[in-house]
Amino acid sequence: MLFTKASEYALSAIIAISKQDGATDAVKLSSDLRLSYSFLAKVLQSLAKAGILASRKGAGGGFVLTKAPSEITIEALLRAVDDHCAMVFTCSAELGDCPSGETKSSLCLIWPFLNRLQAKIDDMLATTSIADLISD
Repeated sequence: MLFTKASEYALSAIIAISKQDGATDAVKLSSDLRLSYSFLAKVLQSLAKAGILASRKGAGGGFVLTKAPSEITIEALLRAVDDHCAMVFTCSAELGDCPSGETKSSLCLIWPFLNRLQAKIDDMLATTSIADLISD
């Protein structure tokens, strides 16, 4: 699956937080984005654990970016919430490591194309920042 619900929440939240002047509270963020509070809170905690967000407590507390939007890649965001990068297909990166066995891997006609497609997507995710998304 290319993007999970968690990755969609993370992208939406990071873009919204990056447009704020100060800390953004999870309750307000879930209301503004019309996202499930409980699931968003888990996503925000994952982003904080990964060092992408910092959590501030008390009055005026909430979440803030730890880096400039130009320094946060989509790849980093996806790895923080999904523990892997977005995958177009479930084949392995090496044809010889095919989970279906050597017989099927030697007959696979679409693997070369899918592998090149995955490499291009990986490159785009690694080089596209949150700032790029905001400017689009």
